[in-house]
Amino acid sequence: MSRVDGVDEADRVDRVDRVNPDGPGSAESTASGEHEEHDARPAAPGGMRAAVIHRYGGPEEFRTETLPEPVAGPGQALVDVTLAGLNYADLHCRTGEYARYPLPAVLGADVVGRRRRDGRRVAALLREGGGYARVARVEEAFTVEVPDAVGDAQALALLEQGATAYGALTLLGRLRPGETVAVTAAAGGVGHLVVQLAKELGAGRVVGLASTPAKREFVRSLGADRALDPADPGLPEQLAESGGVDLFVDLVGGPLLRTGFDRLAPFGRVLSVGARGGPEESFAVDELADRSAGVLAFWLEHVLADRVLFAGIAERLFGLAEQGRLVARIDRTVPLTGVAGAHRALAARETVGKVLVDVHREG
Repeated sequence: MSRVDGVDEADRVDRVDRVNPDGPGSAESTASGEHEEHDARPAAPGGMRAAVIHRYGGPEEFRTETLPEPVAGPGQALVDVTLAGLNYADLHCRTGEYARYPLPAVLGADVVGRRRRDGRRVAALLREGGGYARVARVEEAFTVEVPDAVGDAQALALLEQGATAYGALTLLGRLRPGETVAVTAAAGGVGHLVVQLAKELGAGRVVGLASTPAKREFVRSLGADRALDPADPGLPEQLAESGGVDLFVDLVGGPLLRTGFDRLAPFGRVLSVGARGGPEESFAVDELADRSAGVLAFWLEHVLADRVLFAGIAERLFGLAEQGRLVARIDRTVPLTGVAGAHRALAARETVGKVLVDVHREG
């Protein structure tokens, strides 16, 4: 077999088969390189409306302004956006801690809308921002078509968070049927999908950690067997029940990473996914050997680097959504002028599920 980007072709195909046993289909049809032409439609004379920052800082830096539309180059397309997603990483982009885009900047890492070239409904991940606007320039490699049976809001809420949850559980967590899974921030955009997907993948027991009674009730409604308070002093003992945890998915970081590790069953794994909770724990090799345990970290960028893998995951997620077996919770949909308030709510951890931006509404 040949090697593609340093990956054995046989291994690459095996990973896609594990993600989607039926093989990639409609999601793969937008693979990079399929369309040689790029979107050359001229920009609208009046420009486009967008939420913009002119300097890095707090939510108060957002301004709603009219900007020139972006121009698509080779391998890119323009999308007339219907909804944009708001992600926790956007908060760090706004302050300049995560990525520093040229100013003035339009943030936002995921959109759903109509591709101008052919009018098809697509969802896309944006690796250089640009989502909080009525027109977005997208890379074809990070764009997938949306099935008719999946609405815009569900498609958008499932693409980045769902791909993160599914990729973490299957590619790195290697969840096996009957295992016990625990997940932090279980009511969040990624966490509530981890709960559902773990059950879908055959987990024997799913434990969700969430900070308020309302969030814990929500987690239980998703099918979690238990919903625990991460601040409860009895958390370590609760996690240790029934033989401990086989896969501890941590979306927060900080002390909870150590708590999860200390309650792993033999051959258990701690999996860190996009943690933003401050200084991380370190683990000595002797600690890992004592319980035959592993400490892992997942980054979605490595999925996006493999078009076939990304498209296969997207198709699998949309397929589950079509069957009603995976439902993303939409916490709120704010107007373009409400982006600042949504950033504040996300920072205060007031949200449950995904926050969306209706780029065609203001005020």
